[in-house]
Amino acid sequence: MASDKELSDFLKNAEKKAFKRAYYHVRDEDAALDIVQDSMIKLCTNYADKPLSEIPLLFQRILSNTVLDWFRRRKTRSALFSNRDDFENDESPGQFESIEVLTGDSDLPSQQSAESWVSRMQTFELIEKAVMNLPARQREAFLLRYWEELDVSETAAVMGCSEGSVKTHCSRAILALSKTLSEQGMNP
Repeated sequence: MASDKELSDFLKNAEKKAFKRAYYHVRDEDAALDIVQDSMIKLCTNYADKPLSEIPLLFQRILSNTVLDWFRRRKTRSALFSNRDDFENDESPGQFESIEVLTGDSDLPSQQSAESWVSRMQTFELIEKAVMNLPARQREAFLLRYWEELDVSETAAVMGCSEGSVKTHCSRAILALSKTLSEQGMNP
């Protein structure tokens, strides 16, 4: 059984990656924050008695399911209700600010030249846009495998599909990212 401190430390370490993953799916900062918060609450409420070794995979599965629930609720609401804001033309939606997940001192702007920091941020934004444009299942497989560093079987368990499907989704995602980034002048 995971102690309260171990569970708290896990959630603290997982929150930025979880937010980013949720944001890639829903493309709404507030919704992504709600999804991560709901996922963390579900984990603590229902699975705090599980061993620490099981917590990361459980959390990824809960996060995936919470994202799916968000889409289902959104679809239901849009089918039943129409909002006055749906008919307005909003030409300047809020910009998402990149969150750097790396915590090393060299990642801080004060430790780098302005030129290298801006270059890194521009590269990071290009990569983010390319990842966000992937189809949902490819994006999910790619993020779980390479962002969350889950192995193929863990990714398959989180996604609820076969290991072969995970490999196919990841392969297609890598090819699409490589093509998109090459077109942008980057050599992945």
